Amino acid sequence: MARDLNKVQLTGRLGADPTLRRTAHGSAISTFRIATNRSWRSSAGVAHEETEWFYVVAWDQLADLCQRSLAKGTHIYIEGRLKTRQWAEADGHQRSTTEVIASEIILLTEQNLAV
Repeated sequence: MARDLNKVQLTGRLGADPTLRRTAHGSAISTFRIATNRSWRSSAGVAHEETEWFYVVAWDQLADLCQRSLAKGTHIYIEGRLKTRQWAEADGHQRSTTEVIASEIILLTEQNLAV
């Protein structure tokens, strides 16, 4: 049996407050986006910066924790896995999105960044 790995680790800041909803069976789902920034200098010394946005989904107790503890601009560490969802729009067009399904979220404060 093959041993595969689907693991994501990100640090970034929330672009907006998380949203919380419940499934028909009562499970909590929190969704939000985080921005990760990367900066570098070209060989000519020109500074560059790019921002990548990631959709994040947290379930159950982690979703409730997100709703209580996270807000726009919060700096966090996320560990999870990638999941691609596909669906058909009302007009028949196929859509897809790739999300990070969070298994761990840590608030990054000035205090724990100094470690």
